[in-house]
Amino acid sequence: MIQNQLHNLNIERAVLSSIIFEPTIYEDVASKLNPEDFYLPDHQVIFTCMEELDREEQPIDEEFLKKKLVQKKRFNEDVFIEIISANPISNTAAYVDEIKEKSIKRHLVKLTTKIREVAVDQDLPSDDILNIVQKELYDISLDANTKEFRESPEMVVSTIAHIHEMKKRGNNGVTGVDTGFRELNELTAGFSEGQLIIIAARPAMGKTAFTLNLAQKALDDGRGVAIFSLEMPAEELMLRMLSAKTSIPLQNLKVGDLSDDEWSHLSRASDDMAKKKLFVDDDGLININQLRSKLRKIKTQNPDISMAIIDYLQLMSGTSGKDRHLEVSEISRGLKLLARELEMPIVALSQLNRGLESRHDKRPMLSDIRESGSIEQDADIIMFVYRDDIYKMREEKEKEKRAKAEGKEYKSEFVSKAEEDAEVIIGKNRSGPIGVAHLVFQKRFTRFVDKGNVPVEIVYENAEENARNSHIEMPPI
Repeated sequence: MIQNQLHNLNIERAVLSSIIFEPTIYEDVASKLNPEDFYLPDHQVIFTCMEELDREEQPIDEEFLKKKLVQKKRFNEDVFIEIISANPISNTAAYVDEIKEKSIKRHLVKLTTKIREVAVDQDLPSDDILNIVQKELYDISLDANTKEFRESPEMVVSTIAHIHEMKKRGNNGVTGVDTGFRELNELTAGFSEGQLIIIAARPAMGKTAFTLNLAQKALDDGRGVAIFSLEMPAEELMLRMLSAKTSIPLQNLKVGDLSDDEWSHLSRASDDMAKKKLFVDDDGLININQLRSKLRKIKTQNPDISMAIIDYLQLMSGTSGKDRHLEVSEISRGLKLLARELEMPIVALSQLNRGLESRHDKRPMLSDIRESGSIEQDADIIMFVYRDDIYKMREEKEKEKRAKAEGKEYKSEFVSKAEEDAEVIIGKNRSGPIGVAHLVFQKRFTRFVDKGNVPVEIVYENAEENARNSHIEMPPI
């Protein structure tokens, strides 16, 4: 009984027979099935030979197929006669789907055996077992969810519906998740479904604060947000969000130094935040398979989630455990595929290399991203958070330190400001221009806000190539 649920030799024979008698259907079958999807080893070999004949532009018929099998010393006359004797079928698609269905079930049964093997026989740690199981399940799900080509009529209808939806929004230029920043929206049109967005910066530039501001805007718009915080506990994130929301200095919140009015304001803001669809996973040790599994689960339970944030990418681990570049490639590609699968933008924070510190102009460029190759390739949008005052302050401290070492006096003219100019530099934008959004960073509240009416600098020509080879020159402000 179990065997009948896991394979059907008659259906396999019928599909192979149909290809032999009507070779034109081979491409349709091959777009859905692999040789391993057939249960009988001889059927697997025959389908492999069909693949080779097609690749060699040879006829996929009885004579050429028999010749190929003989060459491989895999010709089984009884099996071949059974296939030739099977009645060709007209509704091949239904039979192909049935073969695929049973193949997936066999893979799942094999996985249960593997789970017992690694858990009992090999006695691996539970974390390793979970990683193996999640990876196997993900591979099976990818094989099961192969999409067909979309045809022009369906795409036209979908595109026109999208245009009508944008019209309803009032032609505001935002087609995805609103960033909350006017100039950034002009450059990106918001974050769209399926996009992987990388936000990179050197330490202390405020990339976490900036990302939390993006999250707050999404929450205020009634959207759900999932945050994977690998560096900071959930309570610290909430403190920062409450500071930005209430305009109460973060330091005051940390020590509880609030006036009566501020306590009331905090109480109202806390009640409001408690109603938001915000989910934080602050497990500092997570790999791409675990993240994938957790995000799928929370998205299934809470369909309102429309954006995920990972802080930050270099703290994640892959599953290979060896070559770090391969791990980063696995992580970035996995995040991109997950964004497509869940139809939501995924925002991942990234650190930058120290190399830019030695340049005169320290504005980041794509090559500054740590382990940048695969990240640059997979990301739809890459943006850099930059505050020039950070470097000015460091330079003044270095001058003061050198003067002190030489026994000289040095009076710095640098004045630390409560509000500093900030730039969000778009280094890559697969669906639009690159350029610079000018913001202001309010340090006390860990909050970025729009800066006046400074025109947005936009570069349309050869955008990705320009960004790769050099940083974007800033006009004087």
